[in-house]
Amino acid sequence: MQKTLALMVALALPLPVAASDFLVVSDRGEFLSLVQDRELRLAMLGLSLSVKPDGTIEGQALGSEVTGTWAWQDGFFCREMAWNGKAVPYNCQVVEVKDAASLRFTSDQGKGDSAVFQLR
Repeated sequence: MQKTLALMVALALPLPVAASDFLVVSDRGEFLSLVQDRELRLAMLGLSLSVKPDGTIEGQALGSEVTGTWAWQDGFFCREMAWNGKAVPYNCQVVEVKDAASLRFTSDQGKGDSAVFQLR
């Protein structure tokens, strides 16, 4: 339970990054060119995700499996996931890129909290 809470809180926390450093990813093709054959990592949680062209998400967080599906809808990355067998609610997010090395996902169609993942 504590790990679940820690993961959910950490993914929801806004990270202080200057808005001008990031550029909005505008379409599915651009997004796939950034994530294909790469991992999205959030080191403080031991979170590592692969976002696949077939619409699946696979990975690990705090030693437990992460699975899910995603689609690009109206300019947003929309996903639903499960972590350690627990549902992570469906959400559509704005995706932004910095130097082809970092992706920032902002929940609630860009109106919510953000998390910055490193691309490896």
